[in-house]
Amino acid sequence: MIEDLLAGMTPAKALLWTFGVFVVVLTFRKLQAAAQISRLGARAPKISFQLPYALDFIYKGHQANLVNKDVEFWAQSIATAGGSRDCKTAELDAGISTRIVLTKDPENIKALLTGQFADYGKGEPFHKEWKEFLGDSIFATDGELWSRSRQLIRPMFARERIVDTEVFEKHVQKLLPLLGGSNSPNGSRVVDVGSLFFRYTLDAATDYLLGQGTDSLENPATRFAEAFRYVQQRQAELFRFGVFSAFMSRTEFRRNLKIMDEFIQPYIETVLSLSSDELEQKLSKRETFLDALARFTRDRQVLRDQLVAVLLAGRDTTAGTLSFCLFELSRHPEVVAKLREEIRSRLGVGADGQKPSYQDLKEMKFLSAVINETMRVYPVVPFNVRYSLHDTTLPRGGGPDGREPVGVRANSRVIYSTMLMQRDPDLYDGPDSKNYFDPGKWIPERWVSGWQPRPWQFIPFNGGPRICIGQQFATIEMGYTIIRILQAYERIVALPVSGKEKVEDPILRFEVTLSPGSELNCVFVKEGEDYARSASRAQAA
Repeated sequence: MIEDLLAGMTPAKALLWTFGVFVVVLTFRKLQAAAQISRLGARAPKISFQLPYALDFIYKGHQANLVNKDVEFWAQSIATAGGSRDCKTAELDAGISTRIVLTKDPENIKALLTGQFADYGKGEPFHKEWKEFLGDSIFATDGELWSRSRQLIRPMFARERIVDTEVFEKHVQKLLPLLGGSNSPNGSRVVDVGSLFFRYTLDAATDYLLGQGTDSLENPATRFAEAFRYVQQRQAELFRFGVFSAFMSRTEFRRNLKIMDEFIQPYIETVLSLSSDELEQKLSKRETFLDALARFTRDRQVLRDQLVAVLLAGRDTTAGTLSFCLFELSRHPEVVAKLREEIRSRLGVGADGQKPSYQDLKEMKFLSAVINETMRVYPVVPFNVRYSLHDTTLPRGGGPDGREPVGVRANSRVIYSTMLMQRDPDLYDGPDSKNYFDPGKWIPERWVSGWQPRPWQFIPFNGGPRICIGQQFATIEMGYTIIRILQAYERIVALPVSGKEKVEDPILRFEVTLSPGSELNCVFVKEGEDYARSASRAQAA
């Protein structure tokens, strides 16, 4: 019978049979996966798509990213998955092994980060996708590898190390003249604070990590900075396309990775040339992050991976927050006046202004409110990912009312958004409350008027065992920089982007971290200078 079947087989029939078998197997595996999920829990509302493997959805997401509309795209995708019900958790069931769960529900985020920490991690797929960039560093691993990385890095951010603010002071003094004033022929200048702060934090981060800054404030076109930015951008694109990234070129990506590594390697070779005694001697002086790492490991690859990871966290996150913070201050002169009064009363301003100490930074409440509000509206890691390490659940989002646990098979991708959560009006008191402040607006006063976020509804540094080790270092750097700027400048004036008639909300660019998607133009005005004349003069220049 088989011989007869084969004898009459034509290429067209063979192709049809192959396709039929493929459809049957695919349908069987799909039903099998659905049954497995139903045994674990309920399904979340499904995001609709038309093409196989959700190619149309992936394309729409990519197009939204190109025009910096990620927030709108993902917010609408999650919210409308449930039809008439406004969802906080949804799923994209694009194939047997490509189901993705998306959530902005604080209960689910809490479970991912702490309550069910053992169930979720970065996962082997993530580790594999990001290995060329982040290697076996703290941001790309789980289990023993992650634990060792954290133990290796933790001492570098101990309190006694981060209270030394001289590394910031050195670079702030290079930053201040670039903001305007006597450095400009007209007495004032238009400054794109986004570009400037990314250069400033790169210099400060490389100085702290390596003992020598990149000097990008003096020389904006540094090869390392350009390569680092490109690698992040391309890595984000590769991750966004998922399984289809296998068809995308990595030639330019690897060329820029090589530029990064060629910049870092000489520092690694230098520190490895030091003996244990020489490294111990440096401990009594101002040792760098790399010096401290080298006292615990002599593995070149480990040193490289941890340096790149900490540089990514220490440079880009701080730069993004400072950029959005200073731009919002430029749109809110009343907040600048109130913040400057707090600075004046404690430290003084102008030529008499004192450098802030660690204690000053901890106790200045309105300064903390300004920084917290910026991190609430502009979280620097707006979307994050975990993989299920085995079959498990998420606490909420399944079933007709969204209250049942969601079944999650092993190796499923779960994307959670702190930005969508922290801007969600449902998580705030309504307009009738005395503590109501519009959650979509930047209003630092909310933090000093009795309002406090509920647990797990404000997590700028994540939470649980993976909470950011460098959070104090970052807040000290941001607070120190803001104080020194407002000691030197009385006012900040926002100017529209070229071609626009008025100042608009900042455009948000989503890559590995959040950054400005356009110029954030400001004019910095010193005490005693004419406010209106300085702005118009700078704009004309």
